[in-house]
Amino acid sequence: MEDPAASCPHLPLSWPPDGSLSMDWIRLLTGILDWSSRNLPPSDLPTLLPFPVLARLLLAASDVLHKEPNCVSIPADKEELSSVVVVGDVHGQLHDVLFLLEDAGFPAEDRLFVFNGDYVDRGAWGLETFVLLLAWKVFLPHRVFLLRGNHESKYCTSVYGFENEVLAKYGDQGKQVYRKCLRCFEDLPLASVIADSVYTAHGGLFRSINVTPSKRSKGKKGRRIVTNVETSLKLGSMEELSKARRTVLDPPWEGLNLIPGDVLWSDPSLALGLSPNKERGIGLMWGPDCTEEFLKKNQFKVT
Repeated sequence: MEDPAASCPHLPLSWPPDGSLSMDWIRLLTGILDWSSRNLPPSDLPTLLPFPVLARLLLAASDVLHKEPNCVSIPADKEELSSVVVVGDVHGQLHDVLFLLEDAGFPAEDRLFVFNGDYVDRGAWGLETFVLLLAWKVFLPHRVFLLRGNHESKYCTSVYGFENEVLAKYGDQGKQVYRKCLRCFEDLPLASVIADSVYTAHGGLFRSINVTPSKRSKGKKGRRIVTNVETSLKLGSMEELSKARRTVLDPPWEGLNLIPGDVLWSDPSLALGLSPNKERGIGLMWGPDCTEEFLKKNQFKVT
């Protein structure tokens, strides 16, 4: 039986000499990921996508993502929103993503993509899917926007398959690849606003975090410390979203930094109002009245 690797039509991918990605490089990467996913065992991926090249790409992507705000503002003509393609969970389905890019048209000056998270876990090609989208992000940072999903966390990827996938594909270097992926996860923005009117996030709406300061006891020069966090639930503001600390591997379900968990884990509900998301143990349930309030408050049309 012929060894598939022996008849491989691709050479190992190398990093561009000038460090700048091009459309030709993206095409090479796409061909390698597609062919290897169909013809090679997972552990042979490094023969075509060597660890040093993958490491450089993950670092370059992290540098780009880290500079973006928690909520990215995506300019677009409100009359031509069809040129913005918003994509939900892809969960390691590389071939679906390849079909989508072919069918919708590749990212370009007149075509923007917003991916709403959950790139990994469940599917067999989470690493390839994430790597391809990161390459597009590095190549066209203002035309491709990658938001974080709840599966872009240490907890989910250790339970639902991505960590094991990376270790199986990169062996002794797998732990380094996984850590670099986690770094990218931390740097992914939480939400986007398209054309000042469309709010997108993986989970949804989020609470306001009200902090009440008080004075220390005498002798401490009147220094103020946090003594109370208001726990009554009300919708948060876009300003609060912008100030949340997103660089956490697993968003907390208690404490002062609850907004990232809300944005990633919350679910819509038919019941009115905000309530804790007891089924998930993190995030919120929000009703149609909250959607209406959020849209009106921020002058959005869609969320």
